[in-house]
Amino acid sequence: MPPIHALIFDMDGVIVNSAEWHYQSWQRLADEEGWPFDRRANEALRGRERAESLRLIVGDGLDKQREAEYLERKNRYFWEQAEHMSQGDILPGVLALLEQARARNLRLGVASASRNASAVLRRLGLYDIFGVVADGNMPLPPKPAPDLFLWVAHKLNVQPCQAIVFEDSQHNLEAALQAGFWTVGLGEACGSQAHLRYPDLSSVSLDDLLCALA
Repeated sequence: MPPIHALIFDMDGVIVNSAEWHYQSWQRLADEEGWPFDRRANEALRGRERAESLRLIVGDGLDKQREAEYLERKNRYFWEQAEHMSQGDILPGVLALLEQARARNLRLGVASASRNASAVLRRLGLYDIFGVVADGNMPLPPKPAPDLFLWVAHKLNVQPCQAIVFEDSQHNLEAALQAGFWTVGLGEACGSQAHLRYPDLSSVSLDDLLCALA
């Protein structure tokens, strides 16, 4: 195993407890428009960018104006949910793992499909901890393509085999694996593809991770 030089995190459901805000905002929009949608359907949206999520809900064929209006409403509903976010919304174990990584001089990055990733990280006081933040505003193929992971790794000056990707989406874990990253899957939806799998990071130390991967 090559030495690990970097950790690359998804944001929603990995760093911050924002997955529920996304679900609630999509559910509100679906209820208003009469679209069939529930928590099971929401699982297919995990880790995907906003426009692709909308297409998965309603299919292709929306004109650009209608699509833009739906996406603006969904984003507005998200921020109504997230308006009062605080460090209490950072998921268990995340801050400890980040501190352990900084103590070892590991490079840190975020690769998120969310267009709100940078704004959320700034509100939580986390943005400056990461050397590189890539989000859904990047002119790159969206997840589950591996391009965001690869771009972050390049900017951190590491090879994929020198970095661990933390994800809660099975599709995105598969993409990271195919691109050559080490992977840690979090939560029930991460499937069985990751090198390591945990419910969350609350009881995970960096030493444990590195030993388990070795």
